[in-house]
Amino acid sequence: MIHEFLKAKAPPLIGVDISSSAVKMVELSQVGKNFSLDRYHIEPLPKDAVVDGNITNQDAVAEAVRKAWKMLGSKVRNVAVALPPAAVITKKILVPGKMTERELEMQVETEANQYIPFSLDEVNLDFQVLGPSAVQPDEDEVLIAAAKKDKVDERVTAIEMAGLKPSVLDVESFAAQSAFELMSSQLPGGGRRAGCCASGYRCYRYSYECLQEWAIDLQP
Repeated sequence: MIHEFLKAKAPPLIGVDISSSAVKMVELSQVGKNFSLDRYHIEPLPKDAVVDGNITNQDAVAEAVRKAWKMLGSKVRNVAVALPPAAVITKKILVPGKMTERELEMQVETEANQYIPFSLDEVNLDFQVLGPSAVQPDEDEVLIAAAKKDKVDERVTAIEMAGLKPSVLDVESFAAQSAFELMSSQLPGGGRRAGCCASGYRCYRYSYECLQEWAIDLQP
């Protein structure tokens, strides 16, 4: 079954990052093409509440999310949250151009069966059309992303237990890159220097020219 956890949803939303040490919550506003930080809060987590990106203490994480939202002082309850890259399988494929949405879904499910080492009944699957292929212009590049349902449910349940509504589920590295693309024009020099965005024990570095991600594992 196709689940939309890559596609953008309508605002307003609160961004939530669940790392190994804290729940980080942020609310932005947009004026024209520029973004500004309205509110943020960091709520520490008990030791081992999240281990290697996996939520091991659901109650503690939900309570930290609830406290963070209260301290944030926002009325927005819709939340965007992301999965760690290790919990998501991604693959770029080529499909014939100008396919309908239904044809794309069928093609994605067929391709996913080849690359995902789990039954499709065990995963949440989504895709996004990236555009025409640079090598074969008559075909489109499509990004497939799949995550095991239990990993998705961990974060969805924690958000819902806190009284909030999970509206967007992304991948941490993709979310960091999207943020860099949106914010680069507001950075000194147009963001041409490399940027670094830390999330838990991982750091994502980007350059303006290629916006290519390197995931640096900071754990020993």
